[in-house]
Amino acid sequence: MSEKTCAVCDYPLDGNAIKVTIGGRAVEVCCEECAEKLREAEATTK
Repeated sequence: MSEKTCAVCDYPLDGNAIKVTIGGRAVEVCCEECAEKLREAEATTK
């Protein structure tokens, strides 16, 4: 069984993971700070 980790910082995810849709794909992050980093990164690629 593989453990899920944050798409941004590779921290192990628990029941409080946040789902963020980036580029049509749903990814899970560990906290709102990482979710915001993903959103900002996506905004700079458009």
